[in-house]
Amino acid sequence: MDGRRGKIASKPAGPRRSRQIDAGGLERGGDGLTRADLQIQPKTIQQQTVERLRSAISEGVFQPGERLVEVEVAGLLGISRPSLREALRSLESERLVTIVPNRGPHVSVVTWAEAGQIYHVRKLLEGEAAALAAEHVEAHHLEQMRCALEDFRAAVTVGDRRSLIVATTAFYRAVVDGCGNRIIAEMQAHLYARISFLRDRSMSNPARPRESLKEMTAIYEAIKRRDAEAARLAAVRHVDLACSAALAAYKESDGET
Repeated sequence: MDGRRGKIASKPAGPRRSRQIDAGGLERGGDGLTRADLQIQPKTIQQQTVERLRSAISEGVFQPGERLVEVEVAGLLGISRPSLREALRSLESERLVTIVPNRGPHVSVVTWAEAGQIYHVRKLLEGEAAALAAEHVEAHHLEQMRCALEDFRAAVTVGDRRSLIVATTAFYRAVVDGCGNRIIAEMQAHLYARISFLRDRSMSNPARPRESLKEMTAIYEAIKRRDAEAARLAAVRHVDLACSAALAAYKESDGET
C-alpha cells in the first residue's frame, strides 16, 4: 500500500484459481480464505476490514484465544493501525474480539456455556424462520436453497469443511430471506460468525456432514410443500443434533468451561 490512505499496491499475477463467493459476500479462491487473501481493496476501508476479519475469524484463519498483534494484522490487511483499531472495536461489539487493556486484542473464546445459549437462540430463530418461509417463500428462495444443498453435497463428497460452512450459511440465508421477517435476519446476521465457528466444531465429526445434509434437505422439502409445522420441527431437530455434535467436539478438545 502506498502512502495515501486507501491505495493498495498491486500484486503480481499468480496461478489462476477458481473463484467463489463466501458466506460474508467476499470473493475468494477455491481453496478458501487464507492469510494471504486478506489484502484490502480500495473501497469503504472500514467496512471491508470488518467483513474480512469477521470471515477470517469464523473460518478459523485466526483461532479462538489467538492474540491479534496490530502491526502484523495491519500488514496482512494492508491498512493503517488506526483503521485496524476501528475495525477491532466493531468486532468487539459483536463479541468476536476481546480487547484487554495493556494486553491488546485477541480472538474471543466461545465457552460451552455461551455456545449452549447460542444454540438455544438458534432454535428459536431458525425454527420460526423455517415456519414463516413455508408460508411466504418465493421461487427464487427455493432455488437458492436447492443450490446451497447441491454445494453442500459436493463439499461432503470431497470433505471440504470450509465449503460446508459456506453452503450451510447460504442455505440459511435463503431460508431467512424467504421468511419475510427482517428482524430475524438482523439477529441472525449479528450471530453469524459465532454460529459459523460452532458449525465448524460440529462438522469436525466425520459422520456429521452427511447427517446434516439429510436434516437440511428435510427443512427444504417441508418449506417447498408449504408445511410450516414440519419445517419448524425439522429446523429445530437440525439445531438440536448440531448442538449435540458440537458438545462432543468441545469435550474432545477439552474446550468446555
